[in-house]
Order: sequence, then C-alpha cells, then structure tokens
Amino acid sequence: MNVEKLLNPVKLVLVGANERDGFGGDTARNLLEFGNKDNIYFVNPSRDEVFGHKCYPSIKDLPEDIDQVIIATRKETVNNLLKESAEKGASSAVVFASGYSETGKLEDKKDEEELKKVANELGISLMGPNCAGFINLIDGITSYALMIPKEDRKGSVALISQSGQTCLSAMESQNMKLSYNISAGNSAVVKMEDYLEYLVEDEKSKVIAMHLEGVQEPEKLIKSFKRAAELRKPIVVLKIGKSEKGSASAASHTGSLAGADKVIDSIFRKFGVIRVDDLQELYSISMTLATWDELPKKSTVSIMAISGGEVGISADTSEQFGIQLPDFTEDTVKKLNDILPTYATAKNPLDTTASIAYDVDTYANTVKAVLEDENIGTLILGFTLAEEIYDPAIKYMAPGIEKALAETNVKKPILMMPYMENTRNHEYQERLLKAGVPILPPPKYALPALKKIINFSEYDKSKKSLEVAIPSKISEKTDSQKVLNELDGMKVLQKYGVRTPISKLAISEDEAVKFAEEIGGNVVLKIASEDIQHKSDAGGVKLFINGEDNVRKAYNEILSSVKEYMPSARIDGINVQEMVDQATEVIIGVSNDPQFGPSVMVGLGGIFVEVFKDTALYPAPINKNEALEMIKSLKAWPLFNGYRGQKKLDIDALSNAIVSIGDLAAKNKDSLIELDINPIFVYEEGKGVCAADSLVVLKDDTKII
Repeated sequence: MNVEKLLNPVKLVLVGANERDGFGGDTARNLLEFGNKDNIYFVNPSRDEVFGHKCYPSIKDLPEDIDQVIIATRKETVNNLLKESAEKGASSAVVFASGYSETGKLEDKKDEEELKKVANELGISLMGPNCAGFINLIDGITSYALMIPKEDRKGSVALISQSGQTCLSAMESQNMKLSYNISAGNSAVVKMEDYLEYLVEDEKSKVIAMHLEGVQEPEKLIKSFKRAAELRKPIVVLKIGKSEKGSASAASHTGSLAGADKVIDSIFRKFGVIRVDDLQELYSISMTLATWDELPKKSTVSIMAISGGEVGISADTSEQFGIQLPDFTEDTVKKLNDILPTYATAKNPLDTTASIAYDVDTYANTVKAVLEDENIGTLILGFTLAEEIYDPAIKYMAPGIEKALAETNVKKPILMMPYMENTRNHEYQERLLKAGVPILPPPKYALPALKKIINFSEYDKSKKSLEVAIPSKISEKTDSQKVLNELDGMKVLQKYGVRTPISKLAISEDEAVKFAEEIGGNVVLKIASEDIQHKSDAGGVKLFINGEDNVRKAYNEILSSVKEYMPSARIDGINVQEMVDQATEVIIGVSNDPQFGPSVMVGLGGIFVEVFKDTALYPAPINKNEALEMIKSLKAWPLFNGYRGQKKLDIDALSNAIVSIGDLAAKNKDSLIELDINPIFVYEEGKGVCAADSLVVLKDDTKII
C-alpha cells in the first residue's frame, strides 16, 4: 500500500460534511481551518454548502478528479463510496465508521474482510476503519475527525496510534510538536507497520512515537526496527497488553516464563527501541529526543537547582532511578567557587542558591561551568515554570541559558525539570524549546525518562545481530507435538557443539548394570519417556549410583515411582548417564513465539529458575556480545564474575553455548516448539560447561536440522 499517497494527498473530498458537532462537522472545520480551500470538496446530497463552502450531491458530480476520499458516513455506505471515489481517481481513503472487527462479532469481522477486499481490488490505501484520521502538520493536511487547537503544533515527532484519543491528547498538549499525527484505528488495509516503515525513511520526522496495541506484520516491523537502528532514528513505543495468561500451559520452564510481552520486550532491546509505560513518558521522551541536537555522550548527569530542598529531592530520586551524579572536577569546583555565593557548596547535585537566578551573567557562567565539566554528560536545570509568572527568576534564567549556550563550544544536552506539575508559561516554554531545552515532568517521571534516553544513547548496533528468526508462516501453537527422549535431545545438543555427559539407554535391568560398568564411577539413572518432561517430579532421577546392586535398586525404584506418578506414561527405558562434576547450575531454554519465532532464555538453573525468576530473554539468532549482555543482565551476575573471592566461572563457554542454542533455534524456527537445558553446569574459568539434562519439544512430523 502506498503510504505516501495516503498521507500527502492534494485534492480531498469529505463525504458526509455537515455543520454539527461530530466527525462530519469537525472534519469539515479542520479542513477549512488548516487546509487549502481550493483543494477541498464537500459531498452531502442534503446541503448546498457547509460553513460557506460548496457541497456537491455526490462524488460523481465533482468537477475534477481527487486524490483522497474521507468518509464520515455510516458503515453501510462505505464500500460503494470507495468504488465511486476510485472512478474519480482516488488512490487513498480515510474511513471513520466503526462496527467492524473491533466488536468481536463474526458478522462485523466479515464486513471488515469485505472492506479490505474492496480497497485492495481498487488499489486504495485505506486508513481505518474505526479511526479518527490523520494530520500532516508539515503540509497542512487535516483528514482528521476531532477538533484540534489552532496553535502551531508543527515539529518533528511522528505519532502513530490505533487510538484516536491518544492522538487528540498529543494535539492538545502544548509540549508536543508533531510532523504527523496518525490515528490508524483497526488498520485493516494500511497497517501500523506500513506507517512505521514509511516514517523511518521520512526526513521530516526526527523521532517516531508509537502507541501499539498489537502486531499484524512482524516481519515488516522487524525490518523497520532494523532500518531505524541503522539510521539511529529513535522509535519510542507504548506497547500495551502485558498479560502472561497465554503462556500458562507451556510445557517447560522456559515457556512458562517467556510470555509474549517479554518476547516483544526483548526485541525492543535488540533493536534499541525505547519502551515506555504510559502516554506521559511517550510524549516526554519523544519531545526531548526531537528537541536535542546531541545525545548524551556520557551516562553521567548534573542537576543544578536554586533550592536546597529541591537538590535533596533530586539526589534521592536520582539514586532511586539509577542516575549517576558524579563529583565535579577540581577545575569546575574552582570555577563555581568563584561564581557562587560563599555560602554555596560546589557539589553535584548543585544548590546554586536563589540569588544567581536573578542575574543573567551569573546564571550563564554557572550553566557554562557545569556544561564544560568533562565528568558531566547531561545537565538538568531544576526549576518549576508556572503559567502565571509571579517570581521573575525565569526572566533572568532564560536569557542566561541562551547566553551560556552561545558562549561555549561544548555541545551537551540540557533539559529543565520542575518539582511540581502544572500548566507552563507558553512564552518561556517556547523560548526554551528554541534554545534546545525541553521541559520534562517532575523528577519521578523525568529521571526514569532520562535513564531510558541515556540507555538509547549507549545502544551500539555494531554489537547486535539485528536479525530475528521470524517463522515462515504465522500459526497459533498446536497440541500436535512430540517430545524427544533425553538421549535424542542430547544428540541434538552435541550436533550444535554443546558438551553433554556420556549417556546410554537401557531397556532392561541387566543392560543398565552393563552400561553403568562401561561408563565407570558414579552414574545417574533417569527415566526416558516423552510423557514425563520434568523427571524429578515423578521420582524419575537417581544420582550418585555405583555398583551393581545399587544400579538394580535404582532402576526398579524409578520404574515403580513413574508408574505410580503417571500409569499411562510411555516408557522408552532408563537413561544411564555419566555423573559429571557438579558446578553452578544454569538454565538455557528456548520458547517459540507464533509471531516472532524463537527466543533464548538464560538464568540460574535447577529449582532456582522458578523460585527467583532471574532470567534474561533474547530473540534468536544471538551473537557473542548479545549472549554476554544476557548473562551480565542477571541479578546473579556477581556469582559468575568471582563474587567475594570465589573463582570466576567460564563465562566465555557459557556465552558460546547460548550462541549455539540460538543458532539451533533460528535454523529450526518452524519445527522447534520448546527446549530446556536444566541444568547446564558452568565450571571455573577455562573448564567449560556441560548440559546435564535436556527437554526438546518439536512439532509433529518435523525434525532438527
């Protein structure tokens, strides 16, 4: 679908134009207020004119061809109007009507399928249905059904949302400056992913803000994320729907911990997409990134305020949200001591005292001194800008900021942070924005937002694989599956270079004794059954077995326990396995998402995986840097890295194992359902790893390649 034609039409017709409050009337007002009246046509057979603008009885009666039809009439009229519009040259349409798939009713879903069919046959790029339309603020096009303020909101943030209210909130906010504002609705024809793909390449849009409710075309989404990562264009996403109920029936530990939302979260991390939790954060981060010319080059921050109480708040909330406030250099301390009153202390966060806020030069010199400190990456100016100015401090601070920026060659990001939320003085907010200084909300919002921006600034695409193993076709999980017995599962791991213990499958008591003697030393006996995935729960594991009598006893006890646990279980035999040296237990697992394919999980293994739930998830394939990042993200990382004098573990070997399992998962994206290695023993540095237990679940009639 041609998004360019949809968002940049010249000749438009509004069908259903009227003067009432509502979609037909409000769209007419918007078109006349913001657009070129010579390129706008109204159709309404019951009226001669709307707001003084001529109305035509039908699309056929229009004096010239059109580029876009905006349909503000009932659902029943839409398909015929599309056909009439196509005859008049329309290549795009905006459909406001609701009552389609969003109702959940079968007949309404069928109506949406018919709408899609009609639009596709006509070659019409269609926005909606059930949408509020769009605003192209760069070119003054308002195919939009909700009344918007007359103030200039033109900027470089492109907003895409399935919610019309989200888009309206952005237009009503004095803080937002937009290039496009797109309310996509059901996205039946032109998908959310289509808009994203277009806007990633759009030079007028510096930042993309996205309110995403669901994914329809994962491959196109990933392609756009990858392109944005290559261009270093920020994508900020509010993704709703964090429920994990859908993963409750997963067959392994990995499946139970890797809900769909966690998969999406891991994909965002892979491509440097900034995920936010609400609209305030979506707007704040997007506008900050759009306002700044420079990203932070260091993760460190200085906060300077004119009150000791505000400095205390800044210090506490910075620690709470992981903001680094380093000490100033000796040179900066000297500069500040020369500038500030004798009763001020030159430390970070900085209480400048109120007096400097009433002198342009002094405030400028203070800002410049902190900006030029080599320890500082970002400067926060603490000040609550109110709508009504009673205290004149901002009248000196604003020119002081401008003066500091003009006099220094140092390019670092600056923002202003209030300590209470309120309506801000529009004149000074605009003045600060022009100086490149956005105003964020109070600390509890501002500092987590800044932390996410800093994380984005540190994102390095060269250390990422920038690939995701999307399934060849999207399908729901099915019950038609098979579980490999452990011996076959171990062979799969060996094929991909993961060390496993010596193992042999015994189908009799005598065979178990024979295999134990051949392996030598202590052995492990385990039930081999595709019906029993967690063997220890069934009493199907015996450790440290040595000698004929003990082998026979363990063999029979396992069979007895398993039959009591699950009488119907199909038993292949007893796996006699080398008893490898014990070490730190880790889990490596794979879960396969129907849309995004396999993701690899790593965490503390054994029984701890579900007790502590300290895991990291990442989409396959995975490179060495990504594997190491996964390990370092664990709360248990200090245990791997030689905590309190303990010997370091073989992190390199564990990273290699994670990469190998990622390769296995990516190559078998259409057959592998789940995989668990729990535990994989991680030995001291230089001594490798060993997978002691495995579970491999495949789709029926498939095999590992």
